[in-house]
Amino acid sequence: MITNDESLIAAGAFAEAMAGLGPFEPAPRVAVAVSGGADSMALSLLVAVWARAMGGSVLALIVDHGLRAESATEAGEAASRLQACGIAPRVLRLTGLVHGPGLASRARAMRFAALTSACAEAGIVHLLLGHHAADQAETVLIRVLGGTGPTGSAAMPALAEGAQIRLLRPLLRIPPLDLRAYLLRAGVAWTEDPSNDDVRALRPRLRMLRADREGAGAATSALVAASAASGAARADQDALVAMLLSERVSFRPEGFAVIDGRPLSPAALSALIQAVSGAAFPPSPRQVAALAASPRPATLAGTRLVPSRDGLLLVREAAAMGPPVAALPGAVWDGRFRLPLKSSPPAGAVLGPLGGEAAKLRRRSPLPASVLYTLPALRCGQSLIAVPHLLYPDEEVCGRVPLIVCPPRAASGAPFHIAQGRGCQTGEGTLC
Repeated sequence: MITNDESLIAAGAFAEAMAGLGPFEPAPRVAVAVSGGADSMALSLLVAVWARAMGGSVLALIVDHGLRAESATEAGEAASRLQACGIAPRVLRLTGLVHGPGLASRARAMRFAALTSACAEAGIVHLLLGHHAADQAETVLIRVLGGTGPTGSAAMPALAEGAQIRLLRPLLRIPPLDLRAYLLRAGVAWTEDPSNDDVRALRPRLRMLRADREGAGAATSALVAASAASGAARADQDALVAMLLSERVSFRPEGFAVIDGRPLSPAALSALIQAVSGAAFPPSPRQVAALAASPRPATLAGTRLVPSRDGLLLVREAAAMGPPVAALPGAVWDGRFRLPLKSSPPAGAVLGPLGGEAAKLRRRSPLPASVLYTLPALRCGQSLIAVPHLLYPDEEVCGRVPLIVCPPRAASGAPFHIAQGRGCQTGEGTLC
């Protein structure tokens, strides 16, 4: 069994990295995403030492994408290796993932959904990922090549807060060379993924061109340092954005925002648009610069700015809303609203926009029509069965299917707050 004094990583860099990613409960229960490769296997052992020292425990979540014939066997081998080290494993098998366009992004989305669901089922909020210094260096290059600018060059954050979990990357400053040496000293094997050498993908090509697979070279160190500096600058900007929006914006649980009408910084308006639109990424500050300097009625990036007594409302653009989704516990519709895991929607129900049926419910709420139309609603077939934000048909039914507004940046660098009770009036109705 590995102990803290058997590795400089465990005693030093790793423990130091974890200290900066808290707070943690007194006896932390954490999960680690495991591919079976060296990086995630080393992370599992390292975090097990750390957790046990604090009286906690680790759950290793092994994702089997099912894309190669050997994947099930490899997942089983990883589970056996972890069990031998006293780490509890659980294999998550993805279904429906096939080769074709956008495979990497589809696999990433399915993997994240499976990991999030498994953490929620286990009551765990901390999920550790095995990205190391070489991964970070490659991500910086990918972002720079993609023209993302200073914000993108911050690459992967060591801590990302989500609606349900906290993503932790404690290895971002540790070279893969050290991780493999750690496993060799521990006598723990790992599996090499052949896709890591498939130069048809950008990351493996960059890895080959960098000629530093060990991740300990000067260029890798410089890229990691540049990422850290950009990350610090991004954090400072997020803090300024948060302060500005807390002074000038009220974000409502119905998924829209009330803006007092004064100019905002482009970064602040961009972040707010992302929250209201439910988009995975915010629009470029360059896209919103003119509108931020002089807020006025407009349509941009899946949102609308409409006049109100107190200034402007930023609402979801009805034409840009996502299609209905199966109303299952944990389901997210339009990137904006989530059914809690403990909800109990009827079998066969779908979650989608209230749409044209908003007209018959106008008397139940003073919300403007532009907001009512974009509210989430549950249906069975053609029957409207619940509109939780309007308490339709009654509190008892809506209590079984409460909906939580979940903007993409609700916890990680979220430059806004959720407030209630600030009144305004638009040409479409009174807002309470």
